[in-house]
Amino acid sequence: MRMGQILLEGMEFYAYHGHFEEENIIGNRFVVDLVIETDMEIPSMTDNLKDAVNYHTAYQIVQREMGKKSRLLEHIAGRILDALHNELKGIQKATVTVAKLNPPVGGKVRAVRVTLSR
Repeated sequence: MRMGQILLEGMEFYAYHGHFEEENIIGNRFVVDLVIETDMEIPSMTDNLKDAVNYHTAYQIVQREMGKKSRLLEHIAGRILDALHNELKGIQKATVTVAKLNPPVGGKVRAVRVTLSR
């Protein structure tokens, strides 16, 4: 077994997530990081995409889930994890971090992040 990680870092999206009504109207910028842990023994020998976790498909899953309005970052991260595990074979563990940039918290905050693993 050759365990390894696939990292998709800094995926940027403009979306309409948030607790406050104005967030659902004007939107905000979000950044998503994804770490997929998988056995890379077979793809490291065959050089064949069908034997690997396809990170292009993983990106498309994240993009689709980011397009669905949610009130909580935890809900977005949970949906992303569920979809990844349901749609991609070979994932041993996935960790997703969803960050909302410049959140409306009453002061200057660069980002708020939620990280979930499954």
